[in-house]
Amino acid sequence: MESATVRPAAAADIEALIALEHAAFSTDRISPRSFRRFLASPNAALLVAEVDGRVAGYALLLFHAGHAIARLYSIAASPGLAGRRIGATLLDAAEEAAVARGCPRLRLEVHERNAAAIALYRKSGYREFGRHPHYYEDRGHALRFEKRLQPRPAALRDAPPYFHQTSEFTCGPACIMMALAWADPSFRPSPGLEFRLWREATTIFTTSGPGGCDPYGMAVTLKRHGLAPELHVSHAGPYFLDSARSADKRRIMGMAQGEFRRQAEELKIPIHLAPLAESALIGELQKGGAAIVLVSGFRMIRRRVPHWVFVFGREGRYVLVHDPAALRDEEGNALAAETYAVPPSEFDRMTRYGRDDLRAAILMRKGPLS
Repeated sequence: MESATVRPAAAADIEALIALEHAAFSTDRISPRSFRRFLASPNAALLVAEVDGRVAGYALLLFHAGHAIARLYSIAASPGLAGRRIGATLLDAAEEAAVARGCPRLRLEVHERNAAAIALYRKSGYREFGRHPHYYEDRGHALRFEKRLQPRPAALRDAPPYFHQTSEFTCGPACIMMALAWADPSFRPSPGLEFRLWREATTIFTTSGPGGCDPYGMAVTLKRHGLAPELHVSHAGPYFLDSARSADKRRIMGMAQGEFRRQAEELKIPIHLAPLAESALIGELQKGGAAIVLVSGFRMIRRRVPHWVFVFGREGRYVLVHDPAALRDEEGNALAAETYAVPPSEFDRMTRYGRDDLRAAILMRKGPLS
């Protein structure tokens, strides 16, 4: 049995695509005019699967300038070729096309009654994150799925140890533990270390409960645990004051951050009031360094909060990242390490937080622990 092969669509495929569209769907069909428009658009990729020289399926992806999320607008396989894995083959090809365009995430919508497609997406690692009510012509609801695409450079196989955060507010301490393990392969965190580090490094209040860590608190804590951090921050603090609604909490945060800054100066931590340039970060990564970097939580965990990640390498055109915000099971254990490769353009967009465009990174170089 010949397997399906995938190639870019051409104008000569329009007639076969229309026939496939009518065989696969009873509503919401793409018109011949729309297929021609998508073929000509620089913001679309139309792929076809062939079996025995005939069009047996297609996948249509849409891209948006300035966005790192690709959209799988439509995918269809010939109903007469069930069991040939045409849908799965097209889905793999669509993911590869999205990665090639620098998109680390792919989203799609699927009719809530399309059980076969939903099963394929779940099996392929897609996570449901929402729905559009009455989305289709038959008034059916659309389920929304997303997958974080992970190109697998060889360097990911030799990634340093990964630790996930066990609460919503301990991304910083989890990154500090990853830095300690990166610097010292014999490092094993003791029970409760995550929360001891949080107490050492935090200054942030939130309206819903405990908060996270600011750049100076992170740098001071790293230094006190034997590393040699170098802080790069786009402007002088205090930071994250908009997370606290009362003037008293903002006052306390400002005082705590001021104390951390005093301690950083006392500990002779190099401080640069300028963002760490991409070229400088890449140079340090290539020399074996690592960094804890502030990113926008909205891009990573869909919450508008500051979020820290551990950056440990680069391979080819990708920055290699451990994100401590892993999905957890009912017992709080990480289901899998959130380790992935990010195109530099997307990494640059990730590392800007808040209305004041805050950029912060704590650079580390390997050396003996004190």
